[in-house]
Amino acid sequence: MSSFLSYLINGISLGSVYAIIALGYTMVYGIAKMLNFAHGDVIMVGGYTVFICTSMLGLPPVVGILAAVVICTVLGVLIERIAYKPLRGASSLSVLITAIGVSYFLQNAALLLFGADTKSFQSVISIPSITLMNGEVNVSGVTIATVVSCAVILIGLTTFINRTKTGQAMLAVSEDKGAATLMGINVNRTIAITFAIGSALAAIAGVLLCSAYPVLSSTTGAMPGIKAFTAAVFGGIGSIPGALIGGLVMGVIENLSKAYISSQLSDAIVFAVLIVVLLVKPTGLMGKQIQEKV
Repeated sequence: MSSFLSYLINGISLGSVYAIIALGYTMVYGIAKMLNFAHGDVIMVGGYTVFICTSMLGLPPVVGILAAVVICTVLGVLIERIAYKPLRGASSLSVLITAIGVSYFLQNAALLLFGADTKSFQSVISIPSITLMNGEVNVSGVTIATVVSCAVILIGLTTFINRTKTGQAMLAVSEDKGAATLMGINVNRTIAITFAIGSALAAIAGVLLCSAYPVLSSTTGAMPGIKAFTAAVFGGIGSIPGALIGGLVMGVIENLSKAYISSQLSDAIVFAVLIVVLLVKPTGLMGKQIQEKV
């Protein structure tokens, strides 16, 4: 029982990271109707920023985290402005190819700057661990920080979208860009803010991911990015609660599969579950059916 609880808690922690990353995917798709596959590589940029600040410059961890959030936010805005804004009216295939190109550009830039050697990431989270069930289950500080961060981000993001003018503008743009423009909403500015928020979340996810798995390379964000996108589709892409549920379910299934079935087959099992869910409910667990106007 204690082993199962330990695996479950670790799965929730991993799922929380997936959920934070998936929130960036689902916001950009829900508002801009774009799949930003470079989102996973922004996670890597956040990790390297913290690594430079803490391990190379000797700055306090808080400074490294803040620097990562700022740099990733600016990077997200630049990516939207340079790569995606000119393709606002282009086909989905053009946007997809561009996103893949941006992803490879960021990976190879990191490879040139930092080399191919894997870096050892020093955790910037100093929360003490706690024990449960008379010491049989140990919950690390990184796990606590990850779950709490996910909950705070979800609450804050939901409040921001529902209670602020900018959030309401995002909802309007997601419904109809043309009508939003006629109502005086600056669509370009709203989409840029969406990319900025998503990239800031990617920076936080990068810090949490590298603290839990303390290795860093140019491809650090690639697989977590793909899994987080899968989590967003699983929960219903475009739905914020769906991103949370999808991320948590993905993390738990992956961790339990590694523990009880096979570590080599865990990814295959996760994607198999996704396929089954999409066969039953093509829009995801909490996705809405979109009516096409003819």
